[in-house]
Amino acid sequence: MSLGRRTVRDAVYGVAVGDALGVPAEFKARDTYRIEGMTGRGTYDKPVGTFSDDTSLTLATSNSIRICKGIDIDDMRERYRAWLRDGAYVPDGESFGVGRTTAAALDRGRGLDGERDNGNGSLMRIVPLAFVDGVTDGQIEAVSAITHAHAISKRACVIYVRIAQRLLAGASVAEAIESVVEPEAKPPFDRLSCIACLSRDEIRSSGYVVDTLEAALWCLAVTDRFGDAVLAAVNLGDDSDTVGAVAGGLAGVAYGYDAIPSEWIRALRGRGMLEASLF
Repeated sequence: MSLGRRTVRDAVYGVAVGDALGVPAEFKARDTYRIEGMTGRGTYDKPVGTFSDDTSLTLATSNSIRICKGIDIDDMRERYRAWLRDGAYVPDGESFGVGRTTAAALDRGRGLDGERDNGNGSLMRIVPLAFVDGVTDGQIEAVSAITHAHAISKRACVIYVRIAQRLLAGASVAEAIESVVEPEAKPPFDRLSCIACLSRDEIRSSGYVVDTLEAALWCLAVTDRFGDAVLAAVNLGDDSDTVGAVAGGLAGVAYGYDAIPSEWIRALRGRGMLEASLF
């Protein structure tokens, strides 16, 4: 179940590397630190190469698609619950970095759809859907809505997956964005069509889903290598691991697994979990 010249491995490893690079700096203010490679400890006092909920839930998504041979919402939800409650898809067996909306939605068994429920918790785990043949907007929205059911979160996930698919088809980053984002898009997505024109100071890296989507696309738009894109992402500050993961997923698709620095891959913990979740 793959499209184009890339496979889900490119995206999943991109997510994991971007996530692990950013974990030590999560919640730190921009330009109060500098990440140039894999480090450890930091915010959560984790060993070098530890990925967070971003990768764990991406692995749960990918593994569900692998086992069910397609999209099964109930199965995905149970895999997300296994991560939250039992530490599945976590190198240490204990989940961390759990978002408020994600935790509440998994506890209640339904996604939250309030204005304040537009965190980046569904965007960060959505990239495997780009590799499902014939995936519809409705299916993408349904996967988001397992936890994040507001229209903004669902639309952000659709945009992200469709851009990933354009990259899979061989489009450049600029072409992929242009082909998916409407030039006259209404807020809150109105800045996406001109994302490369924005300065770093105009890019926000908070946990708000639109901020994360903008930041990830900006990092890809102003760089031309995997390493430069993810380092730009994790050095934006604030939600550094998720911005790194979301940018890393697209950068993995754009440049491929072989473009990821080998020392970063070797430093990743839980690589067996990544391999076991690929389809």
